[in-house]
Amino acid sequence: MNRKPFPLPVMPAGDGTAAAPDHCGGGESFALMVLGDSMAPEFLEGDIIVIEPEGLARDGSYVMAWLENEWIFRQLSGSEGDWKLRALNPRYPAAGIPDLSVIKGVVIQKSKPGRRKATQRYID
Repeated sequence: MNRKPFPLPVMPAGDGTAAAPDHCGGGESFALMVLGDSMAPEFLEGDIIVIEPEGLARDGSYVMAWLENEWIFRQLSGSEGDWKLRALNPRYPAAGIPDLSVIKGVVIQKSKPGRRKATQRYID
């Protein structure tokens, strides 16, 4: 079967500043590619993660957060009044957060590009 690619909207980089999270349209899941090694060994550079913007964040969840005017991908740890965003790679420091309002999505799936059988789900 010959499948044609479908277009994906791409926003220009502009002046290098990230768009505020409120500019996202709707609550649909979206995919991102992992860059860097802060979440290794679970997430390697080039892995594709699927984020659910309205997912339930709890201790141990992998999350996307809007912190200090930038997006950050980390694991949520702690409990009410003592939340932290921590990298899995010990070379990166944990960041304390006042509450869960900085969490903008929960990672629900990880895939390796071109390898269907290398998919990992993170929700029940």
